[in-house]
Amino acid sequence: MKKILITSSLIAAALLFNGCEEKQNKINRYLQNWTGVNGVLEVYAGEKLVKRFIKIDKLSTAVATEGKQQRAYRYGYGFLDANLNFKKDANEKKVYFEVSDYSTYVFFENPDL
Repeated sequence: MKKILITSSLIAAALLFNGCEEKQNKINRYLQNWTGVNGVLEVYAGEKLVKRFIKIDKLSTAVATEGKQQRAYRYGYGFLDANLNFKKDANEKKVYFEVSDYSTYVFFENPDL
């Protein structure tokens, strides 16, 4: 009986969210904001990797002080991976960073941790 109740609850939830992709995206973003992403941000100059930030919970879009217009940069907090080894070493500190929308960068979840 308990299995049937759980299964029917899962089916009902799936039907409720089926076709409502934006609602699913909002729920996923909420969970990621709560649990963290363990993100990595890599900044490139041409094809060369020049900076890497690790252990980033989220990357936020800046919003104008007055009004609701988005600014042309993203920001967050993470550890500057100075030696590019994907590990937080003793001398690497947590820093605030900004990256322009016009920069070449990649943000992804670290698959190794």
